[in-house]
Amino acid sequence: MVFWIVSGALALVVSVIIGLTLMRGRVGDKPPAAYDLQVYRDQLKEVDRDLARGVIGTEDAERMRAEISRRVLAADAQLQDGGETGGQPGRGGLIVAVALGAVLAAGSVWVYTEIGAPGYRDLPLKTRIAESDAARANRLSQSEAESRMPPAPVNPNATEQFLTLMDQLRETVKNRPDDLRGLTLLARNEAGLGDYIAAYDAQNRIIEVKGDEASASDYAYLAELMISATGGYVSSEAESALRSALERDPRNPPARYYLGLYLMQVDRPDSAFRTWDALLRESRPDAPWVAPIRERIEEVAWRAGETEYTLPPLEGIAPGPTVEDMAAAEDMTPEERQQMIRGMVTGLSERLATEGGTAEEWARLIRALGVLGDTDQARAIWSEAQTLFSETPEDMAILQEAAEAAGIAE
Repeated sequence: MVFWIVSGALALVVSVIIGLTLMRGRVGDKPPAAYDLQVYRDQLKEVDRDLARGVIGTEDAERMRAEISRRVLAADAQLQDGGETGGQPGRGGLIVAVALGAVLAAGSVWVYTEIGAPGYRDLPLKTRIAESDAARANRLSQSEAESRMPPAPVNPNATEQFLTLMDQLRETVKNRPDDLRGLTLLARNEAGLGDYIAAYDAQNRIIEVKGDEASASDYAYLAELMISATGGYVSSEAESALRSALERDPRNPPARYYLGLYLMQVDRPDSAFRTWDALLRESRPDAPWVAPIRERIEEVAWRAGETEYTLPPLEGIAPGPTVEDMAAAEDMTPEERQQMIRGMVTGLSERLATEGGTAEEWARLIRALGVLGDTDQARAIWSEAQTLFSETPEDMAILQEAAEAAGIAE
């Protein structure tokens, strides 16, 4: 209602201004024709001055005087015939103004009904937060969200040999449900096949077996698999997994990325922007979450009211901890070394899991996990790398050396 009152008042004011202008037909105290006469007389004087200075010739001067004089006569006739308004529209302008006002008002209503949101009430911040809280409380469960998805296709690149190995792995894990190494391989390879439900079931079992020792990365990966199973929808269970990850490590990058996605889905672009902007500025440019954030964050910033936001530039940083990085870490305090290496490991691990990489990169990850003391994860990566590079002896030699350095070689 307030919107319509304001719109109507604005249309009325504009119409009155236009009507007064049309009715008066002039600006200031003189009719427009009087101003025209003054201009033409000044032009005649200017012609005389130019002729006296020799700027123009006699013939040109006569021709210009004749043209200007014709205009003087026309303006004078208009002034005489027009009376008070100088020949401009008088009260007839009122009719034009009324018609124009009606057109403006009707046009405004039509445009608003086409591209606006008629009947949509104003949403102050307090109301928006309340509605966001309601959206959080009413999130679909994981099973409900999955039920809306089509059946997941099997990865077409999977060979018959690989599928046979997967059947054997599933049987092994079924007989040894507490085998972390088998469960880790199962979760990653089920995800590689596109069966995210089976993958997060295995990841859930990993967390159960680890108990209180389950890490932020364990929970973040569980959330990622659950979100993949729903086509990007963050269910209530996936949100719970993200919260568990961030309770253990508030700076966990994958958890922060998916938390931003969740905040967008519950209509909190302000919180999503702060989460993604901070993560973007702290991340290595090759981290898998950087590209999707950069694609959307300008829109998120606009929705959050940050109208002058500028994307931070990408910096050229190596894709993971190199030998030189590891050597430099030796000169740091234990806490500094752990923090530096863990930040590198997270980005490299995520990229290898989603995009793959060279044997050197897999070896780099194994060494880094060994330095961190995460031997279970290092063994899982070592086993997965052996599967990938078993047919290339040169690569296996690189990986074997890394496994020996990490103290996990068999």
